[in-house]
Amino acid sequence: MPLSTLIAVLAGAVLTGAAVYILIIIAAAWRRESAAAESAALEHRLLRERIEAAAQRSRVEREADELSWNGLRKFSLARKVTEAEGIASFYLVAHDGRPLPPFKPGQYLTFSLRLPGSDKPLVRCYSLSEAPESRDHYRVTIKKVPPGPGHEQGGRASTFFHDVLKVGDIVDVKAPSGKFHLDAERSGPVVLIGSGVGLTPVLSMLNSIASAKSGRETWFFYGVPDGRHHAMKDHLKALAKDNPNVRLHVSYSKPGPGDVADSDFHHSGRFSVDVLKRLLPSSNYDYYLCGPSVMMDETVAGLKAWGVPESSIHFESFGSGTAKALAPASDADSGQLEVTFARSKRCASWTPASGSLLDLAEAAGITIPSGCRTGNCGTCITAVQSGMFDYLVQPGSPPEKGSCLACVTRPKSALTLDA
Repeated sequence: MPLSTLIAVLAGAVLTGAAVYILIIIAAAWRRESAAAESAALEHRLLRERIEAAAQRSRVEREADELSWNGLRKFSLARKVTEAEGIASFYLVAHDGRPLPPFKPGQYLTFSLRLPGSDKPLVRCYSLSEAPESRDHYRVTIKKVPPGPGHEQGGRASTFFHDVLKVGDIVDVKAPSGKFHLDAERSGPVVLIGSGVGLTPVLSMLNSIASAKSGRETWFFYGVPDGRHHAMKDHLKALAKDNPNVRLHVSYSKPGPGDVADSDFHHSGRFSVDVLKRLLPSSNYDYYLCGPSVMMDETVAGLKAWGVPESSIHFESFGSGTAKALAPASDADSGQLEVTFARSKRCASWTPASGSLLDLAEAAGITIPSGCRTGNCGTCITAVQSGMFDYLVQPGSPPEKGSCLACVTRPKSALTLDA
């Protein structure tokens, strides 16, 4: 090949290589600019969504303030639906026809019930079981508990709802309240756990996530004895089917002859943290729990032992006991302390077997108004004139300094109460 031709070929190759190199540089720069533009667009979209979410929260809070009410409001029973054996949902509409304020998923209603043959109202709290988007009515889902030792109030109230209250009857209700509720400002993965009728507040949370179509990773665990006590079965299955982000797991502690594994339920035996360890990819979730005291104590302790920080565990207990997962050791746990009820002019000796100050008062024939009996509704707030106390469980709505919630309080020294 002549030298001139070779030089021409080499020059062409160099020019081609240079052109390719320039094109590579231009493409890389374009990709960087495109990525930067996409990143900026994503940041702009996220910022816009945060602003819109903040504006929505502001509107909801303003609307809640405008539509809420102080004291008691009349509601009439519009519908009653059986959900499982001994469990029914009660749909309530405002008697005055005015709109209802939104609530936070997990909150409850406080009822002041006038029971036949009783000369004073019975105060009782029941969780709302629907998503806050249900604005023309409120729904509570209640299990009938026979009156008996340790749950006289709950038994009387739930029996009244199931056996006495009829469609069209009117009840007195306080506005939705409670600090046990889903944090709607967070979008991270969440685990919802309900045992028995403790299903209700976490069901409200699940309904809220589903109705928002947020795609938030949600694990829902529900423990019941068997299929006869399995409330909202079809509804839960439909939610899991229609929302790929929702993973439903139901435990039957004692499956019945007609209960079908992998159809009616997923796990045989009592729910425990071991179920979570087998299924969850990690422990890095926010946990919301509601159920009987024993189940709550075991689950909270199990989560802490698994390394879940206390700030990620949110719970509400119910029933005859109180969750003691947060109860600090007391110097008085093995002693006997004198409690004076000043207005009643009576004294009683407290021991660890006495339970709460409310239990002690009732055993002594002293009336302290109460509702939830788990430190959430604030009905049993009592002024402390002297002495020291601590809580069996951290109250959901702590009272002002100088007062206690008698239903979850125990003395640490001789105590004088304004009761």
